[in-house]
Amino acid sequence: MGRAYQNRKESMAKTAAQKTKVYSKYGREIYVCAKKGSPDPDANLALRSLIDRAKKDQVPAHVIEKAIDKAQGGGGEDFDIARYEGFGPGGIMVIVECLTDNPNRTFGDVRNCFNKTKCKIGAQGSASHMFDHCAIFAFKGDDEEAVLEALMMEDVDVTDIELEDGMITVFAPQTEFNNARTALQNIFPDIEFEVEEIQFVPQTTQPIPEDDMPMYEKFMDMLEDLDDVQKVFHNGELPES
Repeated sequence: MGRAYQNRKESMAKTAAQKTKVYSKYGREIYVCAKKGSPDPDANLALRSLIDRAKKDQVPAHVIEKAIDKAQGGGGEDFDIARYEGFGPGGIMVIVECLTDNPNRTFGDVRNCFNKTKCKIGAQGSASHMFDHCAIFAFKGDDEEAVLEALMMEDVDVTDIELEDGMITVFAPQTEFNNARTALQNIFPDIEFEVEEIQFVPQTTQPIPEDDMPMYEKFMDMLEDLDDVQKVFHNGELPES
């Protein structure tokens, strides 16, 4: 497909407040994953993958353990996935993925981010139809044909595979996340994933005009500051610095 996906790893936080925000987002996601599945990472591949990603982003072990312990206890919050779509600065398409225990509050907070930056929140499907919901795995390698052949032998449905700058990126349907991850680990026991997550990948991208960048940055900062927001995807291309 020759498309460049936007790898939205949490940026390294520069202040204690920013780090706390990142830890909180991971803690909530780990709690939900452990509560809905098994709290044992060996029996819950999605949880194991999430914990691995948290460790790569330097989330402390005590934050991870606290979230799992909380999921094992009785009661607790009931979080649900909430997804909002719309049009951001420069007309880019935006998907905001949240975990919330109060959808009305979350919708109001997200809508405020759109309104305060002269953007428009849309109906469900207004932006997502221009994205593919993909499982993405990126790791060091130089022979994408061999990786593709090996995955096909394991009956994994692969939608695309790319090789760029010594990095192989495998795209698969989001429903194939666990199958693809397990197959890659079985085929390459020493594999170390640079990326292993489910993302909304834009089918096409569009440049964000230089004049819209201040509003884009404000928009993204406002969304990032919301506790309920977990991930933000868009099809914008940032100007080259």
